[in-house]
Amino acid sequence: MLFARDKGTEVETAVCRYLQKQGLKLLTRNYHSRGGEIDLIMQHGTVLVFIEVRFRRSSAYGSAAETVTRAKQIRLLHTAEQYLQRHRIQHDSCRFDVVGVSLADSGYQMQWIQNAFEQG
Repeated sequence: MLFARDKGTEVETAVCRYLQKQGLKLLTRNYHSRGGEIDLIMQHGTVLVFIEVRFRRSSAYGSAAETVTRAKQIRLLHTAEQYLQRHRIQHDSCRFDVVGVSLADSGYQMQWIQNAFEQG
């Protein structure tokens, strides 16, 4: 299990660097609250972005991004609400992104899906 956690940290770090190169600013990493976790919370211009990172060694059973179920989306929504309340942030412009990561010959292949799902 330790290997999986280390690999998860490595993948999240790679995704964070990739998104920073795309102009996003890291605010929080691995935010935990009752019932959920958000991998990355970043800012993209004036938009607050909650990001779920999904890693798959193979896309034989679907892409990593496809593994974000409706139940997971609901947990992410609730966790984001708790983050906003805890930090007393009134943010009208939020979005939920998913970054699917798979192994490729040259390293990691990333699929960044902006506005992957809607609130409510």
